[in-house]
Order: sequence, then structure tokens, then C-alpha cells
Amino acid sequence: MDKITPKIMPGFMELLPEDQILFNEMIDTIRKTYESFGFLPIDTPLLEYSSILLAKAKGETEKQIYRFKKGENDISLRFDLTVPFARYVSKNYYNLAFPFKRYQIGKVYRGERPQKGRYREFYQCDIDVIDENLSLNYDVEVPSIIYEIFKKLNFGKFTIKINNRKILLGFFNELSISDKTSDILRIIDKLEKIGKEKIIEELRKINIDNEKIEEILNFITITGTNEEIISKLKKLNIENENFNSGVNELEYVISNIGKFNSDNTFYKIDLTIARGLDYYTGTVYETVLDDYPELGSICSGGRYDNLTKYYLDENLSGIGISIGITRLFYKLKEAGIINSKVKTLTKVLVVPFSIENIPYSLKVAKILRENEINTDTFLEDKSFKSKLKYANRAKIPYVCIIGENEEKQNEVTIKNMETGEQTTKSIEKIVEDLKRD
Repeated sequence: MDKITPKIMPGFMELLPEDQILFNEMIDTIRKTYESFGFLPIDTPLLEYSSILLAKAKGETEKQIYRFKKGENDISLRFDLTVPFARYVSKNYYNLAFPFKRYQIGKVYRGERPQKGRYREFYQCDIDVIDENLSLNYDVEVPSIIYEIFKKLNFGKFTIKINNRKILLGFFNELSISDKTSDILRIIDKLEKIGKEKIIEELRKINIDNEKIEEILNFITITGTNEEIISKLKKLNIENENFNSGVNELEYVISNIGKFNSDNTFYKIDLTIARGLDYYTGTVYETVLDDYPELGSICSGGRYDNLTKYYLDENLSGIGISIGITRLFYKLKEAGIINSKVKTLTKVLVVPFSIENIPYSLKVAKILRENEINTDTFLEDKSFKSKLKYANRAKIPYVCIIGENEEKQNEVTIKNMETGEQTTKSIEKIVEDLKRD
């Protein structure tokens, strides 16, 4: 029989256990931070009715959705966690307390062209808070959560870039090009990735004339301190309600971030931040590592004021962020910013010298686990040398050896696999030593 080559499809990630441990540690840090700010866990199906996902997903997003028919059902794999969240809130509206704060960590799917560091299947770590007329204070709280997460993950200095889509929308309206808003936002959001010349080229493709292209570029590259940028925006004297509302909201967010015990130097207004997805309507965020700008945004999100209108009569406002942890993990590993230090979660391997010693070995292992010491038991009938070789290969730091003498004396011989030191003690003493180590 011909053997099948074991392989996975392009755009999917598998990790060896030592990397998976590191990956899980990052997720745990994110999850605990979300919970510390009062966010509650939910989970939603991988599969949704296409009508649910496509109610708001248009343009580039729609092209990336995995969609298929099963019987009479038109089904799609979720492309993010925000649209399923809007459906979830709409479905459970009368059972939830508002403002409702949720977090979700799960896989999403996008039919992008697979390339280095970009995946078709990847984990997102999301938070959202949703309510009627959601307070602008949540636009301030969200970046403070980003700050807490990346301080704890300790990848180095980072910057949380903040903008408001209303400012951009109002400016485009002032230029009488509001009919091309979605295309323009998608293009300028790529400024750092493709550069000024490519941006000009793409804007020309959608029939923006050179004079307006110059005005757009001059506008989105306004620089200075946060306060100076706000001042420059006001001095433009643009009489557009949307524009001025966006400037006022942005000023409020920047002025109040410090109240959440965050360091103001980590936040910067950046008028190029537009976010490509179509449902953002107000404040938007992107986070970058200062020493590794080539990694791009490592955490992004924003406000969406009308997402649930497709599912509910009530118009609920929401704001949230997402960390694409799969891509981030790959990029950090590739750049050498993180490395797997822990090779195993097992602290002790209990090794019965012979099959006759297995019952006592299981008793010892049970006591160790009851004391929250991760313990494995070697149950194969192999040579003692093979058992120790396994412990070395699996990087397990301690081996508890159980032979006839240990069983008779109700003791355990423990071996430090790194130093080779070996002593015989009571199980109580072994537990005490291991918990202290």
C-alpha cells in the first residue's frame, strides 16, 4: 500500500509541544487581563449562516469568506469574532445585562493567499463591550487594556496608535469624494505597508484627481504631539458635523487615557489609521512594537455604532479590539523576540522498576497530583535504562523511582535529571521539596 505523505494545507499552523506551551502562556496572559477588566467569556460556532456573516461583511472581506452549501443551508466559516458576537447579542438580548462586556478566544478563517506569517486559520483574542448609546469612556478604557496586556507580555516598547474614522469621513465629504470613502479607507490603511507612491497609484485607479490626492496625503500625514495634532485639526476650520464630532471624540480619548493608570507616552494619534473592515464608525486603534515596525499591527480594533441593526430593531453600539495571536506568535518567534524555554509541563515522571511496582507507583503519582505537581507515570514494560532515556528526551526534570525497597519502606527515590543527584525520602518530604523547587 502506498504511504500518504503527512502534511497540512498552506496557511495553517501546527506547533511542537514546547512552542504550544509558550503559545498557551500568551493566551493565558491575555485571557486573565480581559477577565481582570470585567469581561465575561463566550463561545460561538465556527459555522454560521452566510446571511448572518454577509449582512455586514462586504468588499474584500466577502471575497475572503469560506462559503459552501450543505443540503439547503448556505453556510460560512466565521471570518472574525465580532460579527458572530453581534448575532449572539441580538439572539440573547433579553438575557444579558448591559453594558455587556465579553471576551472570546477562538479560531477564525479567511481565504487569503497564504504567505509567510499570514494564515487562513488563526486564533483571535477579542474583547467587545456593547450597549445602547455606549459611553465614550469605553473608547478610553479599551486602549488601557491593550496597554496592560503588552506590558505583561513584555515584548519591548510599543505604541498604541489612535484615530477616529469620523474625522476621515468628514474630510472626504469636504473634498466631495465621500462616494469613494470605503475604497479610500482601504487604500490609506496600507500606507506603511506599501508606501506613498503606491498609495498615489491606487488612489488614481479609483479616479481621485492629483489635487485631491495631494490634499489627502497632506492631511493623513499631519504630525506633532497628540495635543498639536488636535490643534491642527481644529485650525482647518472644516464645517462638517462628522469631522468635528470625530475631532472632539479623539480629543476626549487622548485627554482621559491617563485616568486608567496608563502611561500617556504609549499612545499616539495617527491619522493614517483607518482599519480596512467596513463596520468601524468611530475610534480606531492599531498597536505596533517600536523596535519591530516590520511586524505591523499586533492588536487592532475600534468602535462600530450600527452593527446590530441587521439583527435587532434596537441600535446597539460596540467597541472592541482583536489580537491575531497566531500571526503575532509566528512573527515574534521569527524575529527572535520570544523563545520557548519550557520544554514540558510535566515536573515528575514516576518510574516503576518493574510491572509489580505499578500499583504503588500509581499511588505515589496520585499524591503528587493532589498536591498540584504535574506528574506522569511510565507504564510501558521496558528496561530501566529506556525509562530514564524517555525522561531525558521528554525534558522531565525529576524522576521518582519505585522499586521493591521503596515500596516496602513506603518511600520514594527521587533523581534530579539535570544534576544526576539521587536521594530516597518519604513521599511527604518529596512533595515538600518539589513544591519548594
